[in-house]
Amino acid sequence: MYSFLRVLARVILYTINGKPKFKNKDRIPKGNYVLVAPHRTWFDPLYYALAASPKEFAFMAKKELFKNPILRYILVHANVLSVDRENPGPSVIKEPVRILQKSDKSLIIFPSGTRHSQSLKGGATLISKLSKTPLLPVTYQGPLTFKSLFSRKKSTINFGKPIYIDKKLKLNEDGQSKIEMQMQDAFDRLDDEIDPNFKYVDPAKKEK
Repeated sequence: MYSFLRVLARVILYTINGKPKFKNKDRIPKGNYVLVAPHRTWFDPLYYALAASPKEFAFMAKKELFKNPILRYILVHANVLSVDRENPGPSVIKEPVRILQKSDKSLIIFPSGTRHSQSLKGGATLISKLSKTPLLPVTYQGPLTFKSLFSRKKSTINFGKPIYIDKKLKLNEDGQSKIEMQMQDAFDRLDDEIDPNFKYVDPAKKEK
């Protein structure tokens, strides 16, 4: 079902917004990895999955999305993992690590957690270290709302160089801060490569 949903997403997005531009795909490492990106719109995970195709991905989403039985069926068959943001248990780390180690799927995760937060958190770093897979920084620039997709403004996805976490690195406050700085620096460079004048503005805050 994942392949079918990927084709469906490609048809819908390309029809509405045109073919996106994918930059620096040669930077994608072989094997599995943890794709990390700033979360700018609800559909940017679709663009990331399409950009890195034919690689298949698992995703992480808040448990509230699984309440609807129809949506739950789709999410489960699209490799989406349920996350309880209020009370995250050990499985929020163990399940992604298992997928990275035991399957040919990579993981898409947003370190900030939500579209309305710019502060990076430690889950992606821990998953990357435990699974012994690199972090792959990526950024998206383009329409930020479904309505604005119809403007045909070009969508661009830019891949960065993988970040390999030293197995000796302790993920204490200093170690986590070091990796977060590497990720943020990578995001800034990737945005600059697409458009040096780019500045992200959260549509939800813009409307207020």
